[in-house]
Amino acid sequence: MAGLTRVDAPARRGGLRRRRARRQRLFRWVVVGLLGLFFALPLLAMLEFTTRGAGGKVSFDTWRLLVDWPRLSETYPDLSAGITTSFGLALLTTVLMLVLLVPTVIWVRLRLPRLRRTIEFLCLLPLTIPAIVLVVGLAPVYAWVTYFLGGSSLTLTFAYTVLVLPYAYRAIDAGLSAIDVRTLAEAARSLGAGWATVIWRVVLPNIQSAVLSAAFLSVALVLGEFTLASLLSRTNLQVAIELLGKSSATMSVAVSLAALILAFVLLFLLSFAGAVRGRRRNRSKEPTVSTSSEPAAPVATS
Repeated sequence: MAGLTRVDAPARRGGLRRRRARRQRLFRWVVVGLLGLFFALPLLAMLEFTTRGAGGKVSFDTWRLLVDWPRLSETYPDLSAGITTSFGLALLTTVLMLVLLVPTVIWVRLRLPRLRRTIEFLCLLPLTIPAIVLVVGLAPVYAWVTYFLGGSSLTLTFAYTVLVLPYAYRAIDAGLSAIDVRTLAEAARSLGAGWATVIWRVVLPNIQSAVLSAAFLSVALVLGEFTLASLLSRTNLQVAIELLGKSSATMSVAVSLAALILAFVLLFLLSFAGAVRGRRRNRSKEPTVSTSSEPAAPVATS
């Protein structure tokens, strides 16, 4: 009986682990389903509102107009200008952020490790300052920006670059923490590579997913920003939606829904890129097994 008890104990523990895993899996699916329902209901309500036609019939005229750019530009010129401006701001902000932040973070990690905490503090500082306080500080600066560069809404690139620094820094810093940057740099330097080559051809290819994450987060934040643009008297997508809501609520809600869907798609691509990167890293760690069919060399015997 004691032998049977000892034999059955591992099987019993295995059954308990399987039941616990099934309960945890069920709990995760329930939580995901409830959260999905919580986010899907407002989106479905927005979709129903934008497709509500005369007499309670379903009409997609608003969405047809939204995807017809010539007609949209003619019917709602402010909205088309806001869309163009926001996409231009997203592109310029992402490029400026990457040009400033990526070399700086890599250089501090390699050559100036004592300044890492200072750089982290400066990059995370905008996260602790409310947008209205940022506007108060940026208003005098933008008076000079307007004087030298004009009043174009694309000048919001400088303010948005400051705004996306906390999110972009965290993404890039996490990517650098996942690799041995110092060893890679020392190996490249020992082979005669300059610091520009080390950053561009050695370190940067190993943090592609982190740079992509920072870019996606920057685009999503720029497309959804309203406070700075409104208080600085600039027009972007969100300001145009707010102004459009006073004259055409249906089109305003449709554009808001399209912007939300675009943000969800960007975040999905971000998670997908991270998953692909993780699978590649795990695959690279797997030991290689020789598949050669050649017989082993005979051992010489005396």
